[in-house]
Amino acid sequence: MVRVREIDIGDRPRPGRDARVVIRLRRWLGRDALDVLHAHGLRAGALAALALAGKPAQRTALVVTVHNAAPAGRGAAAVYAALELIVARRADAVLPVSGDLAARLHRRGARIAGLAVVAAPDAPAPSPEQVAAVRRELGGDGRPVVLAAGRLAAQKGFSTLLDAAARWQRRDPVPLLVIAGDGPLGPALRAQAAAAGTEVRFLGPRRDVPVLLAAADVVVVPSSWEGQPLIVQEALRAGRPLVASRAGGIADLTGADGALLVPPGDPRVLAAAVTGLLDDPREAAALAGAARRRAAALPGEAAAVDQAAAVYLGLGRPGR
Repeated sequence: MVRVREIDIGDRPRPGRDARVVIRLRRWLGRDALDVLHAHGLRAGALAALALAGKPAQRTALVVTVHNAAPAGRGAAAVYAALELIVARRADAVLPVSGDLAARLHRRGARIAGLAVVAAPDAPAPSPEQVAAVRRELGGDGRPVVLAAGRLAAQKGFSTLLDAAARWQRRDPVPLLVIAGDGPLGPALRAQAAAAGTEVRFLGPRRDVPVLLAAADVVVVPSSWEGQPLIVQEALRAGRPLVASRAGGIADLTGADGALLVPPGDPRVLAAAVTGLLDDPREAAALAGAARRRAAALPGEAAAVDQAAAVYLGLGRPGR
């Protein structure tokens, strides 16, 4: 039997709230005899480890999926390192989402059970009518559309993308940059685009990302780090020419030829990669075909379920 409990741990460490989370977890664990507890995220894993501390020998096994890299900033990085040590010492199996995370956690002494399978959900292919409607909405007037999608946060690299877009404003026709998503950097990014005179459409949050992908001539993922981003998987499935940062687990998703991979944080190289695809339809078509082939090789949701089940069965309560 699988039991699911939703416990809000917040988006950042807060000692009082985190202590209450540990208490709630301990009460829950005291009521339910669990063979395996699976926590998603490093903080969730560390709080679960603290809640499990002092339990008897026939203890609940702890599985932790680690989704994010260490944050920037000395203080935040120190907190992250402490959480890593807690998870590494208590978790019976750790599933990082990228090879660099796996190496980092292995150095901490974690028991790595393989890379986590993070699969994008299946979505039906959009109809030609849906794609045409979105193209009209974007108002590109036949201009090439460059699409990016994600949370407007520093990790996603949208400031670098805007710097890159500033370099193609004198092209004829000017490519239309479209960014879907919202987040804390929304006002700053809009101000950056306005100050540079860069034409960009900020769409806000959207539920029709598959249609937006199908309407794009090039998709860009300029992140400074990612694990197994859904937008990369979705772009590969859509068979769109993709330019992405060589960072985190992105290259593991795209393979050698499923995308043009560029250094994160370099607007010059990013702009050159995008405009090169716009100027060379044959290369863009070849990249789109490679993306479709790569997408066919990616694991799906069933593989993610099978992986979790295999880990759980291998970590049943000792002595049972």
